[in-house]
Amino acid sequence: MPASHARTALRLAVLLAATLLAILAWQGRGNYSPVDTGGRVPAYGAPDLRGDTVDLASLRGRVVLLNVWATWCKPCVKEMPALQRLHEMLDPEGLSVVAVSVDNAALSLGTADGDVRSFVDEYGITFTVLLDPQSRIESVFQVTGLPMTFVIDRDGILRKKVLGAREWDEPASVAELRTWLEN
Repeated sequence: MPASHARTALRLAVLLAATLLAILAWQGRGNYSPVDTGGRVPAYGAPDLRGDTVDLASLRGRVVLLNVWATWCKPCVKEMPALQRLHEMLDPEGLSVVAVSVDNAALSLGTADGDVRSFVDEYGITFTVLLDPQSRIESVFQVTGLPMTFVIDRDGILRKKVLGAREWDEPASVAELRTWLEN
């Protein structure tokens, strides 16, 4: 093969590879884009403590307070009682509190399910708790620390992100959530 044909073949191969990479990057762009307020939340689902998969899409029509936490995270543990009180207060009005545990069995020297289940029993948690020991939610939602909470409106639009623990049942937080419940 003459040198000019070899260069042309190489250029075509490089162009084809670059095009293929661009297509793959475009198709996977949702995995790399931050979840911004005002945008639709990505698809996400995980098993609950009974083993049933709960998808965020199944909660459309309700306002969702999605909390990412772990049993080893002291600020997470501190805010759990307030989340439980908030659940008891606003569930009848259409708020779904969903806590996604990123506890990893290897880190807890047991099963993540067992540690989380014990925690839920000990704290009397009655809202939905999902198990994500591979921390898939962290990449899907671009979680930057724990606890991190996302408020999602009835149409699946992200309305608020909160990094750090919060007293979710304090009057200002309840009033803010009620504005989303009324819309």
